[in-house]
Amino acid sequence: MLKLFYVILMNLHRAPYFIPNMRMRANHPEKYSVEQRYAVVHHAIYLMNKTGKINTVATGLENLPKEGGYMMYPNHQGKYDVLGIMYTHKEPCSFVMDKRKSHTILVREFCDLVQAKRLEKDNPRQGITIINEVAKDVAAGKKYILFPEGGYKFNNKNKVCDFKAGSFKIALKSKAPIVPIALIDSYKVFNSFHVGPITTYVHYLKPITYEEYKDMKTTEIATLVKQRIQEKIDEISAEEN
Repeated sequence: MLKLFYVILMNLHRAPYFIPNMRMRANHPEKYSVEQRYAVVHHAIYLMNKTGKINTVATGLENLPKEGGYMMYPNHQGKYDVLGIMYTHKEPCSFVMDKRKSHTILVREFCDLVQAKRLEKDNPRQGITIINEVAKDVAAGKKYILFPEGGYKFNNKNKVCDFKAGSFKIALKSKAPIVPIALIDSYKVFNSFHVGPITTYVHYLKPITYEEYKDMKTTEIATLVKQRIQEKIDEISAEEN
């Protein structure tokens, strides 16, 4: 939390120019391409990382499918997770997030710039609509981030919680590759009392193709993806110890 306040404070002088600039581009997608809007998001994250002394290291970028859309399923650690992924993911991508948390300043601009999907967690009918919309987008070539844990705990120490099986209905409907992502130390940025420079890690794991998971139940897919992520985190932890 301390880092969040520090980053906000260090960038207050940019807000009068930068936020209206983001808002203008978000409000006029007909004038600004997906790439142009994503570049604004990328630059905003760069500024936050620079002022906050946040270094994000990515591995496995070669695992990302070269063509078509895909679903990225990471473990969830905190407010920085999406930013860390988008900062290292050079091609435009979007995400699904809790609607109640999507309307604060700057978060709103990020959501609208990449046309993120706002999920009403207490509205099953709207949830089905979101699943269908994202599946259609991914089948058409778009890349999405979705956190199957559904939430996160403060200062979780890289613990991976249970994955919600329903999150994987999108993958089944879109028939697109699943890219598991192991996030490490992402929680330290905005969801701990850590101070000083921080290095976080985004590990893009080998994709799971539709042919591999098409005959599996969503509960089985959830277990498989969680297992891949947990194995990577355990591997890194063993190397450090």
